[in-house]
Amino acid sequence: MQCSLYIYYRIHGNFLPFQQASTSLMADVHEKLQIKGRLLRRRDDALTWMEIYEPVSDSAALQQVLAAAVAKDPRWQGISRHEEWFVPLPAETGQTTA
Repeated sequence: MQCSLYIYYRIHGNFLPFQQASTSLMADVHEKLQIKGRLLRRRDDALTWMEIYEPVSDSAALQQVLAAAVAKDPRWQGISRHEEWFVPLPAETGQTTA
């Protein structure tokens, strides 16, 4: 089943190194898995940023690529990542499943 990954960050200080690191990370993901990531910043809070990856068919492969990219890039030092995974609702009912 395809899913979507949302990764939240709180960025303090200079945003440019984080933005460059995220752009590099998303390029790595796209090259290896053909998943195009998007980077957003919260409209009412300039410290909150988010990467979105969708659609994701192989969540384990995406997690491996992300972990390797973050581990090799020192710009990610000290940045906390909060991941949330979402799946689509069943088309026929529009209701959640347990």
